[in-house]
Amino acid sequence: MSQKESLLSGRTALITGASRGIGLAIAEAYARNGANLILSATKETSLEEAKHSLSKYDVEISYFAVDLADMNDVDRLFSFCIDREPFLDTLVNNAGIHIGKPFTEYEMDEFDRLMRINVYSVFRLTQLAIGHMQTIGRGKVINIASTAGLKESPNQVPYNTSKHAVVGMTKCVALENARNGITVNAICPGIVETDLIKNVESKMESAGMPREEFQQKIREQITIGRMLQPQEIANIAVFLAGSDADGMTGQTLAI
Repeated sequence: MSQKESLLSGRTALITGASRGIGLAIAEAYARNGANLILSATKETSLEEAKHSLSKYDVEISYFAVDLADMNDVDRLFSFCIDREPFLDTLVNNAGIHIGKPFTEYEMDEFDRLMRINVYSVFRLTQLAIGHMQTIGRGKVINIASTAGLKESPNQVPYNTSKHAVVGMTKCVALENARNGITVNAICPGIVETDLIKNVESKMESAGMPREEFQQKIREQITIGRMLQPQEIANIAVFLAGSDADGMTGQTLAI
C-alpha cells in the first residue's frame, strides 16, 4: 500500500448510512486509505452488499443494522462497535432523511421521525463516541450536514431545521473538546447525485414537472453548473479523518 493510500492506517471508523450514496463513498475512500470499518444502515442485506463491494481492500469490515430513530437501537450500535473495535477513533454521522412539502402540510410524526434520525441520533452517537474518545485520548467526528444547514429553503423546513441543528452541535461539541485531542467538523454538501436526489426528482415528476425541467432548475442553482458526486464528499472526509486536519475543529465546510 502506497503512502498516499495509507492516510488512515491504524484508524477505525463507524459510518452511518454506509450502504449507499455518500456513506458508501466515504466507506470506500476510508478502506482504500487503510481504515478499518464498522458500517451501519437500516437494511442488513444492503450492508452485506456494501461489505462485499469493499472486500477487495485489506481492512477489517463489520456491520450493524440499526433504526436510528430508536435511541435504544443507537445505544446497541455503539456497544457493538466498542465490543468489536475497542480503539474506535472516528465517527462519521452521515445517515439522514429528507421530506419536502409546504410547512403547513407536515404531520408531527413526520417531523419527529426526521428529527430523531437527523439530529437525535447524531447527538447520541456523538455523545457516546466523545466519551469513548476521551478515554483513548484521540478522536475524529465528522458530521455530514448540508448547505441547507447554512441558509433558508422553501418546502423543507424540517430538513433545514435538522441540518442547522447539526451545524450548531458541531461547533459546540468541538469547542468543549478542542483540548482533548478530539476534532469535530461538518461537511455541508450542496446537491449531490445520490438516491435521495433521485427520489426528489421522481416525486417532482409525479407532481407534473418533467424530469429534464427539474434537472435544469437544479443546475441553475449550482455555482459549478452540475451536481456533486459522492466521491467528492468522501475526499474531504478522508482529509478530516487524517492527521493533516489535526489542528482543524469546529469548522463547517460548504461544497
